[in-house]
Amino acid sequence: MKSPAVVAAVLFDLDGTLADTAPDLIGTLQALRSRRQLPPLPESLLRHQASRGALGLLEAGFADQPGLDWRALRPEFLEHYAENLWVRSRPFAGIEAVLDALAEAGLVMAVVTNKPGFLTEPLLLAAGWDQRFACVISGDTVARSKPAPDPVLAACHRIGRDPGQCLFVGDDERDVTAGRAAGTLTSVARWGYLPPDRDSTPWGADWQFDRPEQITSLLLSEIFE
Repeated sequence: MKSPAVVAAVLFDLDGTLADTAPDLIGTLQALRSRRQLPPLPESLLRHQASRGALGLLEAGFADQPGLDWRALRPEFLEHYAENLWVRSRPFAGIEAVLDALAEAGLVMAVVTNKPGFLTEPLLLAAGWDQRFACVISGDTVARSKPAPDPVLAACHRIGRDPGQCLFVGDDERDVTAGRAAGTLTSVARWGYLPPDRDSTPWGADWQFDRPEQITSLLLSEIFE
């Protein structure tokens, strides 16, 4: 097990890690179904798809319509979501306290998300996080998004930290894959959109966190001991 004592910066995925955005993503999907006179789907069936982005949600949300080209609905989905991205979305319980504690301890923080910039920036503003992070890397900031290491490396470069000094926290396998390829420490945010019975240990992350406060328990105990 690698030591967390080397960590000088924490990189966070956004959806499913910092913020519970599933309610508004699912709300957009339900709106598109309603426009086509289709009944709403149970939110419990869609929540675990929220990390898959617009196309993943559209595929799951229109699986009962085999004749429909759900890929063609992406522009409509993004347009509706852009106008409704912080209606029911909220930070996950405990996240604000974690961000406060890490900032007070002097750790640099950044966001690395596959969400396109035109959605990332207003969401961070709505959440009150537009000044929270040293840098934000969106899905279209660099040529390749996660699971490629490029956005993680871009974040490390912008904050002036070696990847080996950074911990990347995310709720999806692509986060761990990107972080490991970039050379960061990695952890799984199991409070996000992973089904409870999904085993994430094969992803090879350094740590598995069930609650956000475990981040500070791990890092700050090492700093202040």
